[in-house]
Amino acid sequence: MGLFSSEQNRWIDKTSMMVAIAGVSIPHFVLATLLILILSHTFRIFPPALWEGWQYTILPALSLAAAPAAYMARVMRASFMNILKEDYLRTCHAKGLRVRSILFKHALKNAITPIVTFSGPLLAGLITGSFVIEYIFSIPGMGKYFVTAVINRDYPLIMGVTIVYAVMIVLANLIVDILYSLLDPRVRI
Repeated sequence: MGLFSSEQNRWIDKTSMMVAIAGVSIPHFVLATLLILILSHTFRIFPPALWEGWQYTILPALSLAAAPAAYMARVMRASFMNILKEDYLRTCHAKGLRVRSILFKHALKNAITPIVTFSGPLLAGLITGSFVIEYIFSIPGMGKYFVTAVINRDYPLIMGVTIVYAVMIVLANLIVDILYSLLDPRVRI
């Protein structure tokens, strides 16, 4: 058992993991529809569509961010649970370091590398998932042009939008690789 394993099976841990599983399981378009139904039509907290101010960005952002945030929470928890069992953290504790210092200076740096690794494909998923969110929330954007180009069989526009998205994804993966080499010196060439 690890040094900090008493936190693992408490009610807050179980509840947060259940919420994370629900967040991963619900697709973007279903969550967007539910958010519009509950927060726009039932409680009238946020506007349901269009793009006319900052309050219009909240529902689309929640729709796109829920699944990746839930997945990252699960990955971060699993990574943290593995890191907290390591001997070097017990050594830090035995040397008299405070628990807060052990968690943030030593454990977090090693536990965050799976999150950084996942960030490149995550960005690709967010970009492609934004097509549907743009359509549901009536947001003017490249996704709308892409869908219109596909419907109208406008092949040059389809290729242009595809190239723009491909360049964005390649750049995102390059940034992830650079960050990964900064976080973990063992992977440097």
